[in-house]
Amino acid sequence: MCGRYASSRRPEDLIEEFEVVENKVPEPLAPDYNVAPTKEVYAVVERPPSKDSEEPPARQLRTLKWGLVPSWAKDPKIGNRMINARMETVAEKPAYRRALASRRCLLPADGYFEWYPTDEKTKAGKPKKQPFFIHPKDGSTLAMAGLYEIWRDPSKDDDADDRFLWTCTVITTDAPDDLGKIHDRMPLMVEHDHWAAWLDPRTEKESVLDLLVPAAPGRLEAYPVSLAVNAVKNNGPELVEPLELS
Repeated sequence: MCGRYASSRRPEDLIEEFEVVENKVPEPLAPDYNVAPTKEVYAVVERPPSKDSEEPPARQLRTLKWGLVPSWAKDPKIGNRMINARMETVAEKPAYRRALASRRCLLPADGYFEWYPTDEKTKAGKPKKQPFFIHPKDGSTLAMAGLYEIWRDPSKDDDADDRFLWTCTVITTDAPDDLGKIHDRMPLMVEHDHWAAWLDPRTEKESVLDLLVPAAPGRLEAYPVSLAVNAVKNNGPELVEPLELS
């Protein structure tokens, strides 16, 4: 799974890198080295100018809440359990299949965290877990495959600015051997050549999963980091610094 990641890019840098046409970010997010579920995150989406417009969708940068809330949900708290969507079942699960059809996004990240169970034991007899930071070896942005939804809050007035809740989830897959020894799941990435087709809501649902690939062997680097990342309250560039293990 992907339960934490780092995102320190400035919106203006993401706008340039992802060739965004419309900046829909109300206020820039602070660099976040410990992104956790329910936090606001940057997302690249493509939206038509209006519902019945014949003009092509425009690429936008937005902030979404991490934890997908389906449009039919009665309670938005369901999003707390829907931070990841498994590639193997995303096309069939009721919570994700409508979003897969036309609401796909890219979630830019510096990298993500996973926890490896060591041979050491806790006082409760469970394996101690060592966090690892996994990121592109060349320092480039990791474009994670995501889905987003727009939930209408029935308790809000029709003219309320906050009547719609925009949320997202990360699509995951089996990790290859070099990363699978740390954790058996990893976020799927979208290669630059596939960004346009993945984001375009007009792309047929039957073909979109073919656009997703695990990272090429050797492209991602993993190294141990401080246990401080375990606490969401800790946040700073020191969380992604390599840790020398004794």
